[in-house]
Amino acid sequence: MSKPSWDEYFMEMAVVVKRRADCLRREVGCILVKDLRIMATGYNGAPHGIVDCSKGGCVRCQKRHKGELDSRMDEESCVCIHAEQNSIIQAAYLGLATKGATLFSTTNPCSSCAKMLINAGIKRVVCRMEHHDKAGIELLKKAGVKVEIK
Repeated sequence: MSKPSWDEYFMEMAVVVKRRADCLRREVGCILVKDLRIMATGYNGAPHGIVDCSKGGCVRCQKRHKGELDSRMDEESCVCIHAEQNSIIQAAYLGLATKGATLFSTTNPCSSCAKMLINAGIKRVVCRMEHHDKAGIELLKKAGVKVEIK
């Protein structure tokens, strides 16, 4: 049995984290790492205290899941928080500085998450390409964030 590289190790952990996601459309998991230490994890779903999407917590997700709404319509009305956002929020909640950290994500960040990652001081993003919003990757690169698609 061969020992996984650090990138493989953290990406495998992000895959486990995504199992906590409660989105009806896509499960995403991520891990914020600094100095080879896990700082925070994140997955997509409803905020604390809000009913999970699978139980009707987000009307938009319910409509989209039933085919009553195009997948890209009314995105701003969704109550769900993206995995990347949750990892930054968790780090802040714990009082951890994200400057210089690396994000490992099962999906490439959307443009909104990319802006947050840039301003949170994330220096590197390792992800898989799945999200329809490819503009996030370009934003990250323009800001000098190293992006690796694996």
